[in-house]
Amino acid sequence: MKPSEFIDENELYRKAMLLLYENLGPVEASRFLSVVKSKRMDSVKRHRQWQEGLDKDLFFKEILQEK
Repeated sequence: MKPSEFIDENELYRKAMLLLYENLGPVEASRFLSVVKSKRMDSVKRHRQWQEGLDKDLFFKEILQEK
């Protein structure tokens, strides 16, 4: 594989899972995947909280003025 080429997402996932299971074992690999998922959820929650307090019109006005 050349450095500028990407492998198929399914192949990427398969290889990553094999590495996790081979190096961590099934219990720790599952634990790691759960941690990643919960941290992602936290970032989604933070983003939604940010959006709730956002003045959409003011936000776009500020962004478009900078260009």
